[in-house]
Amino acid sequence: MDLFKKCYEFTRADEVKAMGVYPYFRPIEENEGPVVKIEGKRIIMAGSNNYLGLTGHPKVKEAAIKAVEKYGTGCSGSRYLTGTLDLHIELESRLAKFFNTEAVLLYSTGYQTAQGIIPTLVQRNEYVISDKDNHACIVAGTLMTKGSMGELVRYKHNDMDDLERVLSKIPVDAGKLIVSDGVFSTGGEIVDLPRLNELAKKFNARILIDDAHAVGVIGKGGRGTASEFNLEKEVDLTMGTFSKTFASLGGFVAGAERVINYLKHFSPALIFSASPTPASVAAALAALDILEAQPELVDNLIDNAQYMRKNLRSLGFNVLEGRTAIVPVIVGDDALAFQMWRMLYDNGVFVNVFISPGVPPGRQMMRTSYMATHEKQHLDEILNVFESAGKKLGII
Repeated sequence: MDLFKKCYEFTRADEVKAMGVYPYFRPIEENEGPVVKIEGKRIIMAGSNNYLGLTGHPKVKEAAIKAVEKYGTGCSGSRYLTGTLDLHIELESRLAKFFNTEAVLLYSTGYQTAQGIIPTLVQRNEYVISDKDNHACIVAGTLMTKGSMGELVRYKHNDMDDLERVLSKIPVDAGKLIVSDGVFSTGGEIVDLPRLNELAKKFNARILIDDAHAVGVIGKGGRGTASEFNLEKEVDLTMGTFSKTFASLGGFVAGAERVINYLKHFSPALIFSASPTPASVAAALAALDILEAQPELVDNLIDNAQYMRKNLRSLGFNVLEGRTAIVPVIVGDDALAFQMWRMLYDNGVFVNVFISPGVPPGRQMMRTSYMATHEKQHLDEILNVFESAGKKLGII
């Protein structure tokens, strides 16, 4: 059989394009945070992970420009060899202080971070225990672990009873790493970290929390999931990304110095990958400055999300419970989801449409997410467009 046969047989995207409702790969021509320009028209962005609205902040842009002027456009090597700048060291030190941990290590992307941590730490006859709804980067990291003779087991989404069942079947003396999103990227739920921590202690397991959608969103001053539950000293490792709250690109892991030191010397994703670029690191540093100086941005973000959650529900939409920046509106059908996305887009609102198999059947959704910089007029305009589309489609 020809390797490319499946490529030529994949026509679903073409069919959706022919219907005029294809929602993906839409190029943004201008970006002012809450408002962007796509296909020449003004669109309110209600689908970005730019949670604090800092990608267009003058200080963040200025920091990136100055870094390019000083260091050039790239590092031309890995951190292990010629790719370490004083900027990398500064950001690692600043983040360690911010998260009240011993050390931090940067990776080139958030996706790569999980692949740098999990298969490096979980080796032959050791176990990684993963939530079934964890982000794709964690899935990739766990599968790499399995490929290198580590053991992989999964438990039901945020179900601590099932986690206990799974842990009870693993040999007592085996090394174990429990991995979970802090804030789950699709539905915006927060992990039951207190119970997860209890089970980790009971079964002698370590904990890795992915705070990609938690930093800048929950916890004291936006410090993430462990801070939210006052468990900073209990969570062994926290990983995250710079592509959301920190308005840049890259990833990091925070934890004990000895563990970070081990990753520095054994993690292939670090050793064999080019370093985060000067502009990316400088932008993340500037965003961290702003977050530390203006923690009220986190409050603004959650106020905006709660306003939308309350009012979308009041209109009659099926809105998942939550208290993060992610506000999913359940539609329940692929075709209906595409139609609704198109109506929203044509009326000046951009959201993300999630269909099966990316979400379970019946849970197809408009995944909306909000920024600290959304103004009330933006939010009310989004609500008006949602109401009109929902009525026309018979959803409300």
